[in-house]
Formats: sequence, structure tokens, C-alpha cells
Amino acid sequence: MNEHQNFIIYKPYGYLSQFVNNQNRRRNKKLLGELSNFPEGTMSVGRLDEKSEGLLFLTTDGRVSEAVRSKKVEKEYCVLVDGRITDAALQQMREGLDIRINRSIYKTLPAKVNHLPNGPQYNIYKVKERDARHGPTSWITVTISEGKYRQVRKMTAAVGFPTLRLIRVRIGNTTLNHLQDFAPKEVESFDY
Repeated sequence: MNEHQNFIIYKPYGYLSQFVNNQNRRRNKKLLGELSNFPEGTMSVGRLDEKSEGLLFLTTDGRVSEAVRSKKVEKEYCVLVDGRITDAALQQMREGLDIRINRSIYKTLPAKVNHLPNGPQYNIYKVKERDARHGPTSWITVTISEGKYRQVRKMTAAVGFPTLRLIRVRIGNTTLNHLQDFAPKEVESFDY
């Protein structure tokens, strides 16, 4: 019987959450396999889109993947949005709202959403963010238990505050602070 392996990594902006490029239109895209030499059969658990970054679990065990992607495990994001987000917009996201998923309207489950006045307090890549002359921005945290395609981006857009930067900082009990640097780290099991 093969021993399964688990990893946590910081997926940088600009990478696809996959190991094989099987689409002609994505020929020059960066893939996770470029970050380290992962064992054959490694898969990402809950994808982050190319423009998103942050905590990503990788595993060779499909059962672990299914458990982590379940609605029992919370996923937390730090989100930089365009504009000064209002309490009314945050409340809409807390209550659940309608977003479009594959040509259908989907009502999101209630989310935990809060202002983050001092920005993320996690180990994140430092990047130049939009400066004040291009208009104000706001940091918020969004915690969800589901993970529809580009859900957090669609939620912030639905309340009138498009996402400028999206960083997953927590999955279950595992946070970005479990990574001392940005290199992939093999772990016994995920703390979820």
C-alpha cells in the first residue's frame, strides 16, 4: 500500500492550481509543478484561480481532498476591494446573496465578513498595490464554507466593490502563518 503525502504551499499570483496543462489556450501559463518537485499523483485541494494567491493544500489522497473541500471546513480570505466598502455591503454578504454560476443564479450561504482596517496580518507576498490617486481601497476578511467558481470575487462584485487582490489565509485550522517562508512544506496531515 502506498503512503500518501500532503503539502501546504503559498500559491503565488499568476500560477494555475494544476500540474498538467491540458488546454491549448493556456500554453504559456505557470503551473504548480514549477514551484517544487511534487510526487506523481499530487492534486490541489480547492483551487485558487490564476489571479488569486495564498494557502493551498496539495495531496496524493483523494479522500483527504474530498474532506477538505466539504462544507464542514471553513476557508478564510483577505480581500482588497475597490472603494470604501460599506457596512450595508458587508451585511449583504453575511446574509448570502445571488451570484451567477455557469449561467444560473446561485444563492450563497451566509458568510463571515468583516472590515480589516490594518490589512492582512499574515505572512504574504509583498506587492505594490494601487495607490490613493487611483481611488480608495478597503481590506476585508471573508470566511465561507463552500467554494463555488470565483465565489468571493463574485460576491464582492455583486455588492459593488470589485476584488483587486484575493489571498486565502486559512483552511480549517491551518493558516499561512504555518509557513515560515513561501517554500512548499510537507505535512503529516492537514489541521482542518
